[in-house]
Amino acid sequence: MPGTPQPASVHQADSNSSNVEEVILGVDTHKDFHVATVITALGALLGSKTFPTTAAGYRELLKWARGFGAVRRAGVECTGSYGAALTRHLAATQVEVFEVNQPDKATRRRRGKNDTIDAEAAARAVLTGRATALAKTGDGPVEMLRMFKLAKASAIKSRSQAINQLKAVLVSADPQLRDGLSGLSTIMLVRRCAGAEARDAHRWRLGRHLHAAAAGPAHRPARSGDC
Repeated sequence: MPGTPQPASVHQADSNSSNVEEVILGVDTHKDFHVATVITALGALLGSKTFPTTAAGYRELLKWARGFGAVRRAGVECTGSYGAALTRHLAATQVEVFEVNQPDKATRRRRGKNDTIDAEAAARAVLTGRATALAKTGDGPVEMLRMFKLAKASAIKSRSQAINQLKAVLVSADPQLRDGLSGLSTIMLVRRCAGAEARDAHRWRLGRHLHAAAAGPAHRPARSGDC
């Protein structure tokens, strides 16, 4: 189309990037697709395009962007969630990725909101220096520790919910059942209920409910540090 800048060949852009004009990539991220925009170092818009959130899509995105020039910097939205995989891909190819999570309110008021505008704003945030935080790649030991902590927190929450459910059921249980379980520590209460035999159900109307509640996430060995 007349007047629309055309990408240079990828070979030309990659073969000697030190002599190729730098361009800046901006990406508005979503669950199923990303919208990419490329601008020049002087702020001129070169192009925008949508790519799927797949490994092949990430490769095509970078290949397309490099067709305009040397991509050394990129502004990416939501680098810790929707943009995490793309961030890792760009970082692995020596592209410096900046986190852009706050939209430019002035641009929003002036031009409205759409994915292309947001992608362009992400690129301009890098160009103007508004985006200064380098994105975390999420693939080091710190990220591994974070995932373990998330799993532990989820397990503790599930355990607490199961114990609370068990105690709530016990409140409305038959006196015979309640008296036999009152005064027990939480660990002993869980073990007693989880070990209840099916034949107890005919004597304890709520025995099977207690057994089901205790056999959930709460039924696991107590470890040092557990709540």
